[in-house]
Amino acid sequence: MLLPICRPTRSDTMNAIPAQRAPELPDAATVADWDLAFARMSVVDRVRIALREFPGPHVLSSSFGAQAAVSLHLLVRECPSLPVVLIDTGYLFPETYHFVDELTERLQLDLRVYRSVRSPAWQEARYGQRWLQGVEGIEAYNRENKVEPMQRALRELGAKTWFSGLRRVQAQTRAATPFVQLTGGRIKVSPIADWSDRQVHEYLKANDLPYHPLWEKGYVSIGDTHTTRSLAEVDSVEETRFFGLKRECGLHEDLGELSGL
Repeated sequence: MLLPICRPTRSDTMNAIPAQRAPELPDAATVADWDLAFARMSVVDRVRIALREFPGPHVLSSSFGAQAAVSLHLLVRECPSLPVVLIDTGYLFPETYHFVDELTERLQLDLRVYRSVRSPAWQEARYGQRWLQGVEGIEAYNRENKVEPMQRALRELGAKTWFSGLRRVQAQTRAATPFVQLTGGRIKVSPIADWSDRQVHEYLKANDLPYHPLWEKGYVSIGDTHTTRSLAEVDSVEETRFFGLKRECGLHEDLGELSGL
């Protein structure tokens, strides 16, 4: 079943843009123009205009990581019915599951949890601990437990516009993250792509929003228990995930549609 499309209240910036009754997926040139336009807007206007101008249904994905409350608050404040997709690998930290519960209740999230078709125990019985099998093993694990469930979520929810909380300062692999892009036959919007850690902190403080509980223990990037390390355990930020062999899990890499996992 397709989801309702959010249409937020118009702001002054939005009044300058003609309304579209049923917006269609724009072409690459139009998306590039939107990306340039977003660079000149406030983050709130980016969210409002994307919800109004880009085709729905709209979906937000969240890992409920260190600073996830920012994107959740920004988007759900403008569109309370917005589905929030969490990919649960079965190996998240206990603190992450508690954080999910806390923010879901506090922000009244429409949480949609997706998982691999095969359970963690089944996968380990068949393949062993793939995260210990080098880059190839990590990538195979990520495809089955993160990428395929995310793509399935987008398909089942009929998502035409996908919001993310990606920021350019999070990693070298994200340094060129656009505000608006086409990927997998849908629009992907990263409203806070240009935000610094200070801006994130100020937003959290201004809105009385929490960091992930592990933030105070030195965890700056939080994923699965078996491939996440605190800064105290490693020599660089890049080594806090996947033993330094990789930085991205694949969710935000354009891998195309997957099947046959």
